[in-house]
Amino acid sequence: MKPTDLLILISCCVLSALLALAGAYTFLAPAAAPENTASELLVNPRIEDLRLRTFASSAPTDFITAASKVTSAVVFIRCFGQRVSAFETNVEVTTTGSGVIIGGDGLIATNNHVISGAKRIRVLLEDKREFDAEVIGVDESTDLALLRVRPNGTLPSLSFGNSDSLQVGEWVLAVGNPFSLNSTVTAGIVSAKGRSIDVLESNDRIESFIQTDAAVNPGNSGGALVNTNGELIGINTAILTNSGRHEGFAFAIPGNLASRVLGDLERFGEVKRARLGVYIQAVNDAQAKSLGLKSATGVLITNLTPNGAALRAGLEVGDVMTALNGVEISSAPEMQEQLSRYRPGRKIRISYIRNGRKRSTTAKLRDKENNAKALVSHQEEDLLHQLGFEVRALTAEEEKVIPEGGVNVLSIFRDSPIEATNMNVGFIITAINDEPVSSVADFMRLIGREGELLFKGRYLGYEGDYFYQVE
Repeated sequence: MKPTDLLILISCCVLSALLALAGAYTFLAPAAAPENTASELLVNPRIEDLRLRTFASSAPTDFITAASKVTSAVVFIRCFGQRVSAFETNVEVTTTGSGVIIGGDGLIATNNHVISGAKRIRVLLEDKREFDAEVIGVDESTDLALLRVRPNGTLPSLSFGNSDSLQVGEWVLAVGNPFSLNSTVTAGIVSAKGRSIDVLESNDRIESFIQTDAAVNPGNSGGALVNTNGELIGINTAILTNSGRHEGFAFAIPGNLASRVLGDLERFGEVKRARLGVYIQAVNDAQAKSLGLKSATGVLITNLTPNGAALRAGLEVGDVMTALNGVEISSAPEMQEQLSRYRPGRKIRISYIRNGRKRSTTAKLRDKENNAKALVSHQEEDLLHQLGFEVRALTAEEEKVIPEGGVNVLSIFRDSPIEATNMNVGFIITAINDEPVSSVADFMRLIGREGELLFKGRYLGYEGDYFYQVE
């Protein structure tokens, strides 16, 4: 190639490169704002706002933090039993399920049907440690059971959230051990609340399930249903399926109900369930019109227990109950769930409709023997509720350990002054402001005084005194 031709070729290449750079700058470089024109006019504010909102709305789908809190507190349960048939005797059978650690000292919640008939129960933790478990108590009405293991040290546990605050469409996680696969996490949304599917066999069954579409399979029973904060808001219990596997219809016992039932099982070995003394049914459209109701809501009283709480409160057959303590009820399962949160001796406000007129009354709940004596102090004093807890007298077993007496903290309300002190349920208060507490009467008298409150007490199984102060 001649030198002149080579020079021409090089010149063409350089010129092409310059033209390419110029084009790229023209089409790709950000345009400068024209003089006297606001730079924000160059950005479409609606598109930019849409991008921000789309990004923000995707945040709840990040379940990493919630899952990391939960998996270590969900356990694998293996039950050993025996089956007797016409052809074979004493055939050993093994069933499996899941459980949730709700107390660092070894308390585990699961379903009654998971451990029913078991002669021996083994619990496998996520860290592969295994323990024999003892049954503290069971409740067939809600299909709940409480187990205890004896660990060396404190176990990771979950705290109950407020299942009443759940909204349909809210994201939830189901954690369990389906097919013996430990710590399986699935996600879904709350499909409905207050579902009754006639799956429990007890005559006084309480079915007011949270329905989700999270993948729940055999082996998930007794596992955790949690919100995106990692709070326990349900115990997975049942599925509706034609195939025997996941079809998108899973049901969990609401956390608020489970917390109340499991608390009674821990303290009494059984559930101290309150009775209103009514037979009820849902209201249909025809009944709503005949009763003068604006809509088919509430529950219709069809019969009353003689000398029961409802009859004593002035309720009559044909009345339609619409709310308990201000919480609206639109079905029999919803009413059963609300009623199950109270114990005998508690007074509740009942809203109802009679002859088209709204009315209200107060009823003192009774136990299954129709007695109104309260085993637990549930006085309605405003101060007790403002502080945010309930207490009960000590049992005979507790008095053997703490002969000086006291009261046992039965429940602590969320976002209350007592919760802010980090006091735990099960704390036995023995003194307030250095004055001894030997009974519920002493407790009520001392908390009514003005000024700061310094609670002194003990936890069974732990050494030393603990102190909590409310300003």
